[in-house]
Amino acid sequence: MLSGPLRPLRLAVLVFSLLLIPLTLTACAAEPTTRVAAGCGITPVPCLSGTALVSLETSRGEVRIRLEGKDAPLTAGNFVDLVRRGVYDGTVFHRVVREPVPFVVQGGDPQSADPKTPTSQYGTGSFVEPGSGEARYIPLELRRQADPQPIYGSILTSPVEARDLSLTHKRGSVAMARSAAPDSASAQFYIALEALPELDGRYAVFGRVEQGMEVVDAIRQGDRLTRARLLEGGTLVKGKPNP
Repeated sequence: MLSGPLRPLRLAVLVFSLLLIPLTLTACAAEPTTRVAAGCGITPVPCLSGTALVSLETSRGEVRIRLEGKDAPLTAGNFVDLVRRGVYDGTVFHRVVREPVPFVVQGGDPQSADPKTPTSQYGTGSFVEPGSGEARYIPLELRRQADPQPIYGSILTSPVEARDLSLTHKRGSVAMARSAAPDSASAQFYIALEALPELDGRYAVFGRVEQGMEVVDAIRQGDRLTRARLLEGGTLVKGKPNP
């Protein structure tokens, strides 16, 4: 952990850099206009029962991530669903922050897979449901160790509560990027390059890198996620998953 004069700089970099929407975004990129339905069996997004192992084949090599259905069933289920749909295939890692301190590798913007999309728009897209033509958003999902179920849509600002979370920002943690609204995550995700406790309680961690962290360290801005595929697990349910 950094201390002294670097600490405020680090915190400012973390909070500013993780915003899903870049500085150049205009009002054309909408956020949810109504509160997102929360919880398994309530939202139309499927939830993950158990765990899943997903392979991310990148231009630098393969990364395998383990998704946690017990602690983040809705967030992990959303990710598995998008993997199965091929949403991540060909997308760009549009934000890689290593200076002044290691931060995150971020990607998963569906529109970055389209070669016609200007690079200036990378990081502004969400997953759009083919049937309705509407963007899919999921609520912020956090589970404290003592709670039987996650809580939704509420940022935890207390350091004491954040320390009690089942999934925290360790090196290699995988979490959802979002805009300023807690319930605005969609498809974009990031991988933590080091422990980021400042983000605990603010962003939804739903998995971790199980293999290939050296590949993550090698990824540079503009590299591609060529293919994402499910290797094992990945049982999706519409209601509440089995404990």
